Amino acid sequence: MIDFQNGTFVKLRRVEDEDIGSTVRKLLLPDEEIVGVFKTVRDRVIFTDRRVMAVNIQGATGKKQDITSFPYRKIVAYSIETSGVLDTDSELELLFGGVGRIRFEFFGSAHIAEIGQALAKYTL
Repeated sequence: MIDFQNGTFVKLRRVEDEDIGSTVRKLLLPDEEIVGVFKTVRDRVIFTDRRVMAVNIQGATGKKQDITSFPYRKIVAYSIETSGVLDTDSELELLFGGVGRIRFEFFGSAHIAEIGQALAKYTL
């Protein structure tokens, strides 16, 4: 489970949708569409048209995974910070009612507008 006191995923970079792994793929609903897949060194964050899934790869071999699903309908507020000239990273902060806050930091623009559009569509 995500530690909401330290719920930050930093330096996420966009990867191909196929990089979600077989376990996560089995957890998707039949009509659920992937908006974007992002990766740190080992962990992954998957944005779909319904939720955010955080995959924490554990152990030396990486076979053990902690997968947390955050449905968009539980988001009470979100903030998007786009990249600039000197600060080339973009950020997304999500506030989940009764649970806490998670912050994502992306390399470059990382399609932040596309993610923001999905959030707007499913939270407003």
